[in-house]
Amino acid sequence: MAKMTRGETFSFADADDTPPKPEPTKQQPVEEAEVLLGWLNKWPKPVLTLKDARNFAPRAVRKKEIALNAAKVLAAHGHLTPLAAHKWQIVRQPLTPTSSQ
Repeated sequence: MAKMTRGETFSFADADDTPPKPEPTKQQPVEEAEVLLGWLNKWPKPVLTLKDARNFAPRAVRKKEIALNAAKVLAAHGHLTPLAAHKWQIVRQPLTPTSSQ
């Protein structure tokens, strides 16, 4: 509907030409795993639990699904060793590739 002011009609006020709000970018699981790995280097305990990650990790990885996915990626790359459901041993030794002969 056109806006009326003192008998004048302004049709441009009705146009919905406002650009849509951009959606916030979602981090990919690998990026979230990198954030978690950077934080794990500072974590003093030898074991990581989901509860610890949700309470103390950077905010980017505090949601349950994000923390679990990031931990799974780190476990697949050898940075974490699963101990139980939602509990991992942190591998602190440098990862070196093995030479196959």
